[in-house]
Amino acid sequence: MPHNLPLSRAAALLALSLGLAGASPATDLYDSATQALETRYFGWATADRSELARRYADVLAERCAPQGDACDYATARTVLGELLTELGDPHTNVRDPEGAERLREVSENLAVPRTGVRTARVVGGLLVVSVTPGSPADLAGVRKFDLLTRVNGEVPGKDAAGKNLPLGPNEFVTLERRAAPLSVTVRRAGVPDRDLTLTTAPLQARDEPTLGWVESEGSGRVAVIDFPSFLPQDSSELFLKRLTEAQAGGASALVVDLRYNGGGSLGECVAAASVFAPVVYQSRWQGGTSSYGGVRGEEVRAAVARTAAPTLNVWRGPAAVLVGPGTASCAEVFSHFARGAGAVVVGEATRGVGNSGVQFLPLPGGNLLSLTVLRAFDAAGEPLPAALTPDVAAPTDLTALTTRGEDTTLAAALRRLAAVDGGP
Repeated sequence: MPHNLPLSRAAALLALSLGLAGASPATDLYDSATQALETRYFGWATADRSELARRYADVLAERCAPQGDACDYATARTVLGELLTELGDPHTNVRDPEGAERLREVSENLAVPRTGVRTARVVGGLLVVSVTPGSPADLAGVRKFDLLTRVNGEVPGKDAAGKNLPLGPNEFVTLERRAAPLSVTVRRAGVPDRDLTLTTAPLQARDEPTLGWVESEGSGRVAVIDFPSFLPQDSSELFLKRLTEAQAGGASALVVDLRYNGGGSLGECVAAASVFAPVVYQSRWQGGTSSYGGVRGEEVRAAVARTAAPTLNVWRGPAAVLVGPGTASCAEVFSHFARGAGAVVVGEATRGVGNSGVQFLPLPGGNLLSLTVLRAFDAAGEPLPAALTPDVAAPTDLTALTTRGEDTTLAAALRRLAAVDGGP
């Protein structure tokens, strides 16, 4: 009890804190999340987690005071968000019930109502970063890197100052799940804006790797594999299939686009990265260690990967990996090991959570805690980098993309590959 508070005031604050404990949805959620944070966290953040939990419990108590026992989960999520921001580990966060459901849909690859587009929030709208072949959006003529400037009459994305507007990628998914038509305005370089009505259809919740082609002076026929996620458990198999198709199609060079890949399963990204060379990934967690291995695009025991010849691979030609702020977690792990095998990394600095791994823990009210529980190391026991700085700095210029149809990051990768000798 602080000595500079009058006894009556201190007693009142103490009574408020104790009275809220376990007495409202907010405190149930807060207590469950902070208990897991204090006892199970094993990341790189050095903040005193117990002290944070105590301090923000007081913040929660003050904000819940007007609601009393009815203090809601949303209030706790807000306070927990502030606590975890101060913790400084972006891998550790709380998801609301809808976010938890989206994760389940993708992890289990459920069939859900979708238009077939995946978007990223940018200034001026939602950037289409992938389109599922054969989906309603594909059949309506929507293409990768179109810009959705309006959705159901509302301006989405970010405003001119870079502030998030209410309608972003998550809200777009919410609209899709209602299975009602969406009215959108589509902007594409070289053509007038057009209004479309996008219907939905039952589609897989996850986005699969897709193969495209570009002709490059100096590099010849270049395969571009858009790799959107390392979820669910067959993503490395699908990537290997696309790579095999690229080889059969005569690819002279390879580009793997991870700019909008937020991660997924460690086993999957390790296996996928091993198309370039054998991979051993070590993790340390409370009370133990574990390892993952990959050889020729498949997950194997770490001991097998350790003894595999460095030349045992699937792809031997020039390769580039495109990265950016949307490249996170497992996608950063893939990029790190691909670079170690000779691939050039092109784009912008990644998000910065590639040196750790998480576990998803259920919380009261259908909420979910993404909790960092392991630290990542390479085969030699050296910590993996948190973030990757590209070998070739080439930010994706949104203006060039939407007004001239020029993908500046891909163009930089093609120029770099043109300077590399070798074949597939």
